[in-house]
Amino acid sequence: MAGHSKWANIQHRKGRQDEKRGKVWTRVIREIMVAARLGGGDLSINPRLRLAVEKAKAANLPIETVKRNIDKATGNLEGVNYQEIRYEGYGIGGAAIIVDTMTDNHVRTVAEVRHAFSKYGGSMGTNGSVAFQFRNVGQLILAPGTNEDKVMEVALEAGAQDVITDADGAIEVLTEPGDFEAVKNALEAAGLKAEIAGVTMRADNMVELTGEDAVKMQKLLDVIEDLDDVQDVFHNAEIEQ
Repeated sequence: MAGHSKWANIQHRKGRQDEKRGKVWTRVIREIMVAARLGGGDLSINPRLRLAVEKAKAANLPIETVKRNIDKATGNLEGVNYQEIRYEGYGIGGAAIIVDTMTDNHVRTVAEVRHAFSKYGGSMGTNGSVAFQFRNVGQLILAPGTNEDKVMEVALEAGAQDVITDADGAIEVLTEPGDFEAVKNALEAAGLKAEIAGVTMRADNMVELTGEDAVKMQKLLDVIEDLDDVQDVFHNAEIEQ
């Protein structure tokens, strides 16, 4: 099944994350703490914590830091309790945006998110105003040039829902959230490593933005992502790079 061109947007986002290594560490630590607090510190029975620890490894977060924050969250050490809050809104051209945060001060967080939307051309929405345009899925994206037939065979055998080849040759594998790990492990066992892998909110339909609208939308997204309490930003904008 053919899809939109995402590769340039993916590479841009990865570059942004590499530039902000310190912020990436902070966000991974928060995710580890929340996952451990909700599901316990045993990786073998806590899939959310396993994914968070994988993110930590990918970001080169020291294992001692990982262990210390699991201990904090499970009560072995005193730590900060973070609350997960989701905000929804609109960007340039009516593009839908979901902002997932983890915060110890929701008053500060909502003020910062609202300010970012209003200052850079967007607007905050109410709960549920755009979420219906997204699906919660496991997503693995493999680089252009990867053997599509092999990806399809391995992924579908392991329980994937769909395999989509984007216009620029990138291959996107979609799973139920609960099947993500099994599909990821199967692909890696077959020598197929995804450039992007995680459980995400995926838009059903994209809004293409070019020229000045693309520049403005990218600025809005960058500002929101730079907020200290923001963990993830999901949107349905396909931005010309």
